[in-house]
Amino acid sequence: MSDNSSDAPDQDGATSANEKAYWSQNIRLLWTLMTIWFVVSFGAGILFRDFLDQFAIGGYPLGFWFAQQGAIYFFILLIIFYSVRMKQIERQYDLDD
Repeated sequence: MSDNSSDAPDQDGATSANEKAYWSQNIRLLWTLMTIWFVVSFGAGILFRDFLDQFAIGGYPLGFWFAQQGAIYFFILLIIFYSVRMKQIERQYDLDD
């Protein structure tokens, strides 16, 4: 008896439609978060530094703060968001443990 459903992987090892949708959503999330990280670290720390230096956090210019600490804090927040969002995606596609 063979299972011809669209969710079952093909016999030659091809991925199912469910797996393709999961990976598509996973890659889209990764690209989005990496783009945000680039804008925050490169943009705020380098490109927009002159503008951001008009403002201060803890007595330090905001552009300097982003270049030295803010991008790292933001990256940690992105990791936490990625972890939470991936758990939701895994549950959505019934791939959680």
